Amino acid sequence: MKNARPAARLYVLLARDASTGVIFRRGPSGQVLLIRWNLDEDTFEFGQWFKGRIYEQRCDLSPDGEMLLYFAANWKKPFQSWSAISRPPYLTALALWPKGNAWGGGGHFVKGDRVALNHREYEMSLAEGFSVPKWLTIGLFGEDSGGGEDHPIWRVRLQRDGWELIAYPEKTKDDYGQKVRIEYDRPITWQKPHPLWPEKYQLQMSILGIKERNGPWNIVEHSVTGSNGYLGNIGRSGWADWSRTGDLLFSQSGRLYRLRAIEGAFGSVESSEQIADFSSLEFSGLTAPDEVRQWPSRKPRTKKR
Repeated sequence: MKNARPAARLYVLLARDASTGVIFRRGPSGQVLLIRWNLDEDTFEFGQWFKGRIYEQRCDLSPDGEMLLYFAANWKKPFQSWSAISRPPYLTALALWPKGNAWGGGGHFVKGDRVALNHREYEMSLAEGFSVPKWLTIGLFGEDSGGGEDHPIWRVRLQRDGWELIAYPEKTKDDYGQKVRIEYDRPITWQKPHPLWPEKYQLQMSILGIKERNGPWNIVEHSVTGSNGYLGNIGRSGWADWSRTGDLLFSQSGRLYRLRAIEGAFGSVESSEQIADFSSLEFSGLTAPDEVRQWPSRKPRTKKR
């Protein structure tokens, strides 16, 4: 009898100022594929696979979607782990900062030409052979730069992108031997209003616990509420968000779904359209083309008279 195919999980970063996104397709756990998503047409460009771990919640996409800041580890020499900037859907680094451990790492695009790197001050040196263009500023991620794991990167990014923390557990159940490593006594709950009808619809993300055996690291459920009460439960899901045009987007079991808003109203979550199925993909090597091995050009700013 053949072994069951490892479950695929999708996590998505959406560009703030463009209709594009980057999908981290993980599965099995030690393999990640980067996919670029054109949200206007729901078309997809497959990029490079990575053998190791990409810490998706410590990553960020530039506002125009042209650059990806990511934190990765393969626990091999010479770097063990590192933060890097690439041009999605490729992971070939334009800049790379060695890390060596899983504490901190990653960061944010504060603006299109400014990065806050979550490294200690002594970890801010680029690896040999890498450089950044003059138009790109690299700075520390605040006074405690280099601290934390997924937090504070994930928390700050959620807040930046319109999410609000509305519930936090009063206690946790911590048990190494159980199926779930840590369970929250009331979930950590974030809420994001609809971009066009904020008083009408809210998307909720509930983090139930951490490190499920043979499951995800963060155990997450999503749901939608409306002005008239509960609208629909997405349930276990790797990611969910609103599109810039107002549709509900979410991922489950390696598949992407879209629930379209029609004249300011949604149907049931069960009526969502499956727009992509990445569950059966397998690792394949891909060399980055020459054009993504170069920094994107940036026009110099004209001075105001």
